[in-house]
Amino acid sequence: MCGIVGYVGHRSALDVVMGGLRRLEYRGYDSAGVALPHEGRIASAKKAGKLVNLDGILAEHSLPTVGSGIGHTRWATHGAPNDRNAHPHLDAGSRVAVVHNGIIENFATLRDELESSGHEMLSETDTEVVAHLLRDELDRTPVASSDEAEGTALPDAVRAVCRRLEGAFTLVITDAEQPDVVVGARRNSPLVVGRGDGENFLGSDVAAFIEYTRDAIELGQDQVVAITSDDVVVTDFDGRPAETTEYHVDWDVSAAEKGGFDWFMLKEIAEQPQAVADTLLGRHSAAGLLQLDEMRLSDDELRNVDKIIVIACGTSFYAAMVAKYAIEHWTRVPCEVELASEFRYRDPILDRSTLVVTISQSGETMDTLQAIRYARQQRARVLSICNTNGSTIPRESDAVIYTHAGPEIAVASTKGFLAQVVACYLLGLYLAQVKGTKYGDEIGAIIAELERIPAGIQRLLDDADQVRTLAAELVDSRSILFLGRHVGFPVALEGALKLKELAYIHAEGFAAGELKHGPIALIEEGVPVFVVVPPRARDQLQEKIVSNIQEIRARGARTIVLVEDGDDDVVPYADHVIRLPEVPTLLQPLVATVPLQIFACELAGLLGHDVDQPRNLAKSVTVE
Repeated sequence: MCGIVGYVGHRSALDVVMGGLRRLEYRGYDSAGVALPHEGRIASAKKAGKLVNLDGILAEHSLPTVGSGIGHTRWATHGAPNDRNAHPHLDAGSRVAVVHNGIIENFATLRDELESSGHEMLSETDTEVVAHLLRDELDRTPVASSDEAEGTALPDAVRAVCRRLEGAFTLVITDAEQPDVVVGARRNSPLVVGRGDGENFLGSDVAAFIEYTRDAIELGQDQVVAITSDDVVVTDFDGRPAETTEYHVDWDVSAAEKGGFDWFMLKEIAEQPQAVADTLLGRHSAAGLLQLDEMRLSDDELRNVDKIIVIACGTSFYAAMVAKYAIEHWTRVPCEVELASEFRYRDPILDRSTLVVTISQSGETMDTLQAIRYARQQRARVLSICNTNGSTIPRESDAVIYTHAGPEIAVASTKGFLAQVVACYLLGLYLAQVKGTKYGDEIGAIIAELERIPAGIQRLLDDADQVRTLAAELVDSRSILFLGRHVGFPVALEGALKLKELAYIHAEGFAAGELKHGPIALIEEGVPVFVVVPPRARDQLQEKIVSNIQEIRARGARTIVLVEDGDDDVVPYADHVIRLPEVPTLLQPLVATVPLQIFACELAGLLGHDVDQPRNLAKSVTVE
């Protein structure tokens, strides 16, 4: 949600900022804008819609070539997605420009205060009040001399304003009278620093500046950062120096480009064998023991765990559902799965022996972050599964398992989901190792099966033409259903979610055993139904799913059956068969999900939709 870029250095700030905004398009947005300080005033341009619309404005009205500036892609919260509400927002005298991610909860009170003192607001946003508050603060705060630590009064003004704000926010500000500094502030919303040579950057994530530097700095909670071309100064909201952590990004700009694919999503689907292999890489010692380098919880602490709660949202929630099956089976520890948005509102029972596991690709999902904070208040231990180094959720957790999927640009998650599932398996096996519920050779055998998964995924990718043909045949469908049993149930839910996200058609996933408890009423002549068949090792479940297929086919459904190689029992009842590699039951989601991803992507493309940036969606939901 919302992309932010800030820059100070020797390059054209407009070029740097616009390039950064393009790399942040995956976050989802409905307007965009830039602001540059020039000769005592802010030069700005903004426009509703995609960046191409802003490009048109910039072509008609060129902005000055200067060495500092800020930019923003907005996902509307307060106020409609139009030109007036687009960021940046300026004060009445066009001295200060502000871009903002998040929600300022007390903006109405602040707006009333400002309007009663003569300020005129031009937008419906909560952001505009910050520009006016900053102008008032700057008018009463003298600019510090250049030999002082920060060389500018702008950080002082930002700190003073931040102390008045309530809610979750990232702010990035430029002041036309102090053009050599850009200031950022964060509370419960992502912001990172890029450190360059004679230049420095701010961004919602490292993709904003990865073209120029891979050296980054984590910003903590309630911190203000001032960047100049040769310095980075970080303080808390009261002005005290703050500790920071520097890190190096292990991917470059080429990883965030399409590489010849029509869509980032297609590229990321194709990268799944590597994402799974990389997430497994280096996880076991020469002696065969699992080793999780980021596991900051001791074996004794883990042995004392008697209940596990896995918390997530969206696609990550379905990875959590898979985790429940695996963790309970391997560890015999009760495992619950909760939606992060509901967790803390139901007064859950937690104590020191509870392990709360959170799953978030971005590490900034606000519902999940608030659930972590609640869990820690209740003294539970927290472990996060995340794809983004240095993000807030891992930093506020007791331990972390990083997935190594690389950047995922498309809003709808694919390789991120598979990497999360693999990380959940690693956690379950590590707990089994610590608790002694699995022998070392048993764990080793499962790891060996996991290491064969990338080849199975690649085979499915190589055979994808049959799925694309099927999508073309079903392009006029207005409703598509998905059925599964055991770990096939979360796969069915994920398949339905991908169609909702990308194709904008009715799609539902059901546990196949619930069919006659209501969902079978949706079956009518010609309705496509995808059925995930359990491996033959689950004989009883396989028999039951064959009965489900017969039931829906008898009522006119068009059955598309995902079944492992060599299983011909369902073939007489299938209108279309998609063959899956033979894998152990608990690992089947890693292969069964892939054809459903390809199908959703292909169908959306045939319908003319933007596959990478579906309507109304953002990559990371950073407000509750």
